[in-house]
Amino acid sequence: MSNKWVVNASPVILLAKVGHLALLPKLTDQLVVPAGVVDEIQAGPVSDPAQAWLRGEGARWVLPDLPPAPSVAAWDLGVGETAVLSWARQHQGFEAILDDRAARKCAAVEGIPTRGTLGVILAAKVRGLIPSARAVCDSVVQAGLRIHPAVVRDALKLVGE
Repeated sequence: MSNKWVVNASPVILLAKVGHLALLPKLTDQLVVPAGVVDEIQAGPVSDPAQAWLRGEGARWVLPDLPPAPSVAAWDLGVGETAVLSWARQHQGFEAILDDRAARKCAAVEGIPTRGTLGVILAAKVRGLIPSARAVCDSVVQAGLRIHPAVVRDALKLVGE
């Protein structure tokens, strides 16, 4: 089974801040960063390492936005979330990589599989790409991931930490 991800701004920004953005292409067979996500990231501080990645190595995964799926657009989500979910809705087999709660609810209603930044970290640990999921989780929480500590604790148990 192919592993295809379409990724939103927060996982890109958070993983870039902690030096683990290279995990995204290593964990997928096909990676897509919609142009709307790029626009959101470029609207942030120029010092954001995610911007540098998108101007360099990450540029190869940037694709134009698709017209928003009407059922996704009805949720009135942000530009990036709408682009990610519309892409996944219109391309069978893609998993939406996003952290936003409302976007994840929309994805559930639409039948779109999701994974957040925490799920990316766990996948990296399972694949042996990082020695410690706990260390990376601690770093992304310090970098701004808003997640309940009990969720992190329970997730780390899944990978033996």
